[in-house]
Amino acid sequence: MVPSLLDMPVPAQFNQADFLVDRHLRDGRGGQTAFHFRDQTITYAELAQECNRAGNALRSLGVGREQRVAIVLPDRPELAYTYLGAMKIGAIPVPLNALQTAEELAYCFAGADARVVVADEQHAAKVFEAHPNGQVIVVADAATSLGGALDYRALVATQSSVLEPAETAPEDMAFWMYSSGTTGRPKAVVHRHRDILFYQPPFAEAALGVTEGDVLFATSKAFFSYGRNATIEMPLLYGASAVLFPDRPSPEPVLEAIARHRPTIFFSVPTFYLALMEHAQAAGREQDLSSLRLTVSSGEALPRLLFDRWRAMFSLEIVETLGSTDAGAQYLSNVPGAVKPGSAGTLLPTFESRLLDVDGAPVADGDVGTLHLKSRGAAPLYWNQPEQSAETFLGEWLNTGDLFHRDEDGYYWFVGRSNDMFKVRGMWVAPVEVENELLGHPSVLECAIVDAPDARGLMQAKAIVVTREGQEPSDALAAELRNHLAGRVAPFKVPAIWAFADALPRTATGKVQRFALRD
Repeated sequence: MVPSLLDMPVPAQFNQADFLVDRHLRDGRGGQTAFHFRDQTITYAELAQECNRAGNALRSLGVGREQRVAIVLPDRPELAYTYLGAMKIGAIPVPLNALQTAEELAYCFAGADARVVVADEQHAAKVFEAHPNGQVIVVADAATSLGGALDYRALVATQSSVLEPAETAPEDMAFWMYSSGTTGRPKAVVHRHRDILFYQPPFAEAALGVTEGDVLFATSKAFFSYGRNATIEMPLLYGASAVLFPDRPSPEPVLEAIARHRPTIFFSVPTFYLALMEHAQAAGREQDLSSLRLTVSSGEALPRLLFDRWRAMFSLEIVETLGSTDAGAQYLSNVPGAVKPGSAGTLLPTFESRLLDVDGAPVADGDVGTLHLKSRGAAPLYWNQPEQSAETFLGEWLNTGDLFHRDEDGYYWFVGRSNDMFKVRGMWVAPVEVENELLGHPSVLECAIVDAPDARGLMQAKAIVVTREGQEPSDALAAELRNHLAGRVAPFKVPAIWAFADALPRTATGKVQRFALRD
């Protein structure tokens, strides 16, 4: 069994890729499964060899210490090989959202000064457009025109499967993650090799009790922190295995993957849990989730109604948690068997926290404040963003920008982002409070509350509603929803403006892009 990492001292020399992969070979776990991909299983020994070949391939192209390697791949083995191989040679992998446009990718490539880009054939055309003068490596499943790019398989096939890890210090940069861009342009969040030892074990051990026998499956992709945590870091830290699921998540293929790979811990977001329940109800048949011991949610607040409905359908609690790219992973979590539905849980071990008001003074339990964290695993900065770094990284403290109140039992209740709050008639409105009440109406599938000017130019609360199938948007329905909120929230919080949409704009992690709704 892998020993606890909660109190592990940080060595003077520490390479994260070596710790995640080669350590298991040294400890005799080389024959155990690291990844499940379609009909393929990849052992730790096979993973080590392929990571070494990828690292040697990058070196052969002149990639050196701290040079950035952009990765535009879905969740497939080559993403893990490139990510870990780059870190092993001291370079910096930068996983990017493969669904971004060429313009968005160009912004990230330029900001990272990417030395090399690794992409799959599906996204190669827009990568060429975004990175016309740079080196591109393409992962192709079949013979295809590479347009001057290098073929990944041909390149790595010529490389040695032996690679000594670079002698990186714990404080050296290990990887970058671009934030999901809920408020505009994403920022490059810098993490160091040693950070993983501080931000990952509290959640994996204290909340989930991960062991090497677990199989982890996340619908969120590894090019975002929540997906990277669950698909690469957490399983490889503890000698467990993970399902690599390259497709965009939809209920039927996800349920097929669960049936095939029998995961024990499932990670998703509230929106997808809702989609799974709607699918199960429409299919009219029982879904087999018997392999799962835990279902975990993050990314946005989980409505109590959704929690209750999931538990009634599948006899499983959804363990709601909250983390961030800046913090590295989860810092608040419920614990199985002690879940307070609707809360983000309690502070995880090794983290310190404080809730501060707008003047920077601590607030009492029950009052709303902005959460600040202290953790040795938090990112030190945003790359080349000094002003935004100065607003977020305050010495030892990280300003999360999340508003909470804490109850008498130490559970944190999410109120919203500090930049999501707005005033109506001089009084603060927290969107999530109104949204949770609105979701209680049987006609509402999804909703979002933002601020918008009325005909007089005065700011009002505006509701954007996605109705359930069979419910037609209308003025009469808007009036019914307005009446539903009356008495449930203060009168000034009841939206004065109503709109209906087919879907809400979301990031790939499932967060609503409120700035897009305002625009």
